[in-house]
Amino acid sequence: MDNTNFSLCVYCGSKPGIDPAFAQAAAQVGRWIGEHGGQLVYGGGCNGLMGTVAQATLDAGGRVIGIIPKALVEKEWANHNCTELIVVDTMHERKRLMAEHSDAFLAMPGGIGTFEEFFEVWTWRQLGYHDKPVGLLNIAGYYDGLMRFLNNSVEQQFMGDWQMDLMQMDDDAARLLPALIQAAGLAPEDRLDAV
Repeated sequence: MDNTNFSLCVYCGSKPGIDPAFAQAAAQVGRWIGEHGGQLVYGGGCNGLMGTVAQATLDAGGRVIGIIPKALVEKEWANHNCTELIVVDTMHERKRLMAEHSDAFLAMPGGIGTFEEFFEVWTWRQLGYHDKPVGLLNIAGYYDGLMRFLNNSVEQQFMGDWQMDLMQMDDDAARLLPALIQAAGLAPEDRLDAV
């Protein structure tokens, strides 16, 4: 199968987190990308969920593009097993290239870097800078508190329902992944069954 049917950008933690469900989900996401002829675009790290999703994609026959700032390469955090490792000067350049190389975006559990990347691409979609699908994978209730906060922002009229509608959230990767790729208009439904 062609390995470039779609490019999915995945934002996730450089640590594994305490719940084994996080790493299991990262492996599932990577496996799904590879088995469905996709390409992973991610931050180029070798640790935590980042390393897990990248290795699972490679093991399943997918391509992996890692984009990492030089400062992190020098700390030996770069994943040199990537199909293509792009080293950039700044975080801004990293995020711009990740967005340009991707057809859709998925945020998994992670820390402030993951939050910032997720909110940025969601904001860019709201502003019309892109019209690519944005998804939030809520593994083991990790983002339950965030969703309560966001719904409160809507209730307080700092956000509208239309903004919430620009983002898809699910706790099941097998549902969310095909939904994102289909929303990008890149593959017929029958080629994107759950793994």
